[in-house]
Amino acid sequence: MKNGKAVVLVVEDSTIIRMGAIDLVLAAGYEALEAHDADEAIRILESRDDIDLVFTDVQMPGTMDGIKLSHYIRDRWPPVKLIIASGAAILEESMLPVGSRFFSKPYDEHTITDVMAKLLSGEAPIAVAG
Repeated sequence: MKNGKAVVLVVEDSTIIRMGAIDLVLAAGYEALEAHDADEAIRILESRDDIDLVFTDVQMPGTMDGIKLSHYIRDRWPPVKLIIASGAAILEESMLPVGSRFFSKPYDEHTITDVMAKLLSGEAPIAVAG
């Protein structure tokens, strides 16, 4: 947390969807960072030590998709919370890193902000796919 505010990194290649997710994060009272692909997200994670949650899309251009990125983050930065979303793929929970949450797009913004709050507070949210 930075200045008492949780820091959320949004990773999404679609500018319009990324901006909507940034607005969602800001409206929930968190600091928002953005990356257009996994490579940029990793550079940001390597340069900062205050990122609390990563909210990533699955399908992105570049060296890895959101699933590989989420596993990489879980292995390298275990305390970082993970929310994964996709408009094309419905994923089995076994494909995801432990403790992460998956949502199909379009997702309900209220549900996303509720899960963010629970993850960031240390509560274990109910597994939701919606």
